[in-house]
Amino acid sequence: MNSETSTNTLAPWQLFTLAGLIGATIAVFVSRGQTPAGIILLSLTVFTAAIVGVATWRTFVPFTGWNDQRRRRAVGGRTRAALEREKKLVLQSIKLLEFDQAMGKVSTSDFDEMSARLRTRAARLIRELDAGAGYRVEIEKEIALRIEGEPQQGTVAVTADAAESRPFCSQCGQRHEREARFCPHCGAQVQATR
Repeated sequence: MNSETSTNTLAPWQLFTLAGLIGATIAVFVSRGQTPAGIILLSLTVFTAAIVGVATWRTFVPFTGWNDQRRRRAVGGRTRAALEREKKLVLQSIKLLEFDQAMGKVSTSDFDEMSARLRTRAARLIRELDAGAGYRVEIEKEIALRIEGEPQQGTVAVTADAAESRPFCSQCGQRHEREARFCPHCGAQVQATR
């Protein structure tokens, strides 16, 4: 169980079940000298009372709204992970579909229909993931702190002279670092300049 889904408190049904088990155990110890059928009947009665408690709880909790808030928090904590997982599965399905079409296992009309549905689903999932501003706000704050702050120890501030001495990419014309093997702008392999 991961930290997102684990809680520090018992759920109500767990509390009632635990109370029923403890009550049944106490009833067995208190009723020494009774017949086995009487002890079993008494412990089942106590445990049935716990089940009635759970049913009563589940009946009245929707009127309080307590369970809705708790469920929303729990689902909200897992929503991003679930969306990421679903996006990964949809993108894998697109790759497999393209492979099957290339191998001739899927007709062109079926490929077009299934591909359109999968791509629409992937685009919707990506939009949902991008709509969540939780990480975006934190990243923007971190960037603002780094821009305002002084350079970290071990990093070298790039001066105007050093920036001007960087080589150009032969494909896109943008500057890149001397040590770069590929252009960070277009991805083309660059010539080693030393």
